[in-house]
Amino acid sequence: MFKGSIVAIVTPFKDGKVDEEAYRELIEFHIENGTSAIVPCGTTGESATLDMEEHARVIDIAIEAVNKRVPVIAGTGGNNTQEAIELTRHAKESGADATLQVTPYYNKPTQEGLYQHYKTIAKEVPLPQVLYNVPGRTSVNMLPGTVARLAELPEVVAIKEASGNLGQMAEIVHLAGDKITLLSGDDNVTLPTLALGGKGVISVVANIVPKDTAQMIQAWEDGDVEKARSLFYKLLPLCQAMFYETNPIPVKTALAMMGKIQEEMRLPLCPMSQANRERLEKALRDYGLIQ
Repeated sequence: MFKGSIVAIVTPFKDGKVDEEAYRELIEFHIENGTSAIVPCGTTGESATLDMEEHARVIDIAIEAVNKRVPVIAGTGGNNTQEAIELTRHAKESGADATLQVTPYYNKPTQEGLYQHYKTIAKEVPLPQVLYNVPGRTSVNMLPGTVARLAELPEVVAIKEASGNLGQMAEIVHLAGDKITLLSGDDNVTLPTLALGGKGVISVVANIVPKDTAQMIQAWEDGDVEKARSLFYKLLPLCQAMFYETNPIPVKTALAMMGKIQEEMRLPLCPMSQANRERLEKALRDYGLIQ
């Protein structure tokens, strides 16, 4: 159902509030440059610091601005199953095409708890569901066997796998590749993920280079392995730069350097150190994104 370069879009702020104008302009930038779907309110969208009203509003803006030109996969997950249901219900009523559901963080559920969490959301709000496994942030790793169980549910259509474990990704494809779409959740391993049978990436770096990210995946789909590999290695220094500090600090700083948003994030995220800012600026300059 979902493939290609899918952007985990930032949420721009201005004077402490969501910058709706800049957000709409970012969405146009992505559609013009080949991004195949938009994910509002993911990790990169600072969902953890949006209140419920803001969260709903950011999703609504994305749906309205996209206007059915590409799918909108709304980030509506949480570590409280009932809250995730409420956010997902709003997204469905607003017209989202699917939901991105992170594994519940902090409370560290068992594999059975993970299964019941996703199953309950699917039952309460029937909407295509993209699982999101990112153990580095949540302290829980959803194992391939659990993914395979969930893939039996008709609502569960894909997984954003951000464990960085290629062996785990391969096992997901082996166990359930005919029932669930594997998407990379880490730009640094997008090409290896495609080689394992993945269909795309939910990307951070696509925020700043949507065209090249989309073309890399399209080249792979077209069977042009050399072009895909060339674009992957061209992108790799930028992919690494996006994690000089905690995401989304570097990507928002980069977008500000490019003149697309204000350099503003919410505490406990804070501005980059001067040393890392200089490294990031060099990476952008070397790529030709800034002068």
